[in-house]
Amino acid sequence: MKIYGLTGGIASGKSTVSRMFRELGAEVLDADLIAREVVEPGTPGLAAVAERFPGVVGPEGRLDRAALGARVFGDATERAALNALLHPLIGQRFIERTQALAEAGVERVLYDAPLLIENRLHGAMEGVVLVWVPRELQRARLMRRDGLDEAAAEARLAAQLPLDGKREHATWVVDNSGTLEATRAQVEEVWRAVLARG
Repeated sequence: MKIYGLTGGIASGKSTVSRMFRELGAEVLDADLIAREVVEPGTPGLAAVAERFPGVVGPEGRLDRAALGARVFGDATERAALNALLHPLIGQRFIERTQALAEAGVERVLYDAPLLIENRLHGAMEGVVLVWVPRELQRARLMRRDGLDEAAAEARLAAQLPLDGKREHATWVVDNSGTLEATRAQVEEVWRAVLARG
């Protein structure tokens, strides 16, 4: 099985591009969904997060993502502590999923992960697709989407490697600053290139 990375940044439109790949028949594993699974109620992941970050589990026993986000987005040390807890669990779940897909005869998988490059996972991939937009547009989309002021949006952007910095690690770049049709045309071109690699 060949594994390709799909990455971008917050509010770059990676989810839209991921959906377009799925519509073309791609098997996509979503790191964010896996990250949610490993902190479901009753999991060792949630217990570890609750112990390290008191007050981030709501009364119904579920992770309060807003409270956790407020703790980690502006603090690199806290973010590193969270990543140290969750990344091994996410990695193990990813291995289990890819093994199951390989046993089912799936030949290629896209791993949709916002921190693919920051976590140095791209080196193990057959290739990397980067969803890119100019930083000004990324900030404006993030502010509009999440109702953030400019300072809060910048704090979230600063938690990730800038998209321009990710370009040097990308095999393909999908410029998502134009129309959906323009983005879809680029996605189709990349998917043809992936399929041509066998």
